[in-house]
Amino acid sequence: MAARAKREGVSPGELKGRLLAEGYAQRDHPGIVFRGPWHDRRAALAEGPDVWEVASRLRELDGPEEHRIAVLCEETALHPRHVRIAIDYAAEHLDEVLERIERNEEAAKRSRRAVQRRAALFAAVPDPGGRPRA
Repeated sequence: MAARAKREGVSPGELKGRLLAEGYAQRDHPGIVFRGPWHDRRAALAEGPDVWEVASRLRELDGPEEHRIAVLCEETALHPRHVRIAIDYAAEHLDEVLERIERNEEAAKRSRRAVQRRAALFAAVPDPGGRPRA
């Protein structure tokens, strides 16, 4: 365990604690796995997307819970059972999942702003004839 902890850049105690927490979560929520590097672990469906992705899409949809689940299943080919596994995990770990959704939304906003700035930059570049582009 010490060698693994060193590779991960954490103490053996931190590694042990993380592994125990993830193991308990997987026992409590069969079908959930954990992905990503030590500094950015995230819960995911064993055969599907990250839990935060499921929760984020369900929040975007309108209607009662069962309708939202049905729409998501049509969009993704996930089985309703898997969506409910993700929902159950998300409900139990709400702060973690909402924080991940918020981080993703902020990254998307930064990306959109960067695209707009690049477009503005190229709009200000003169064409080969020396005239500014409109």
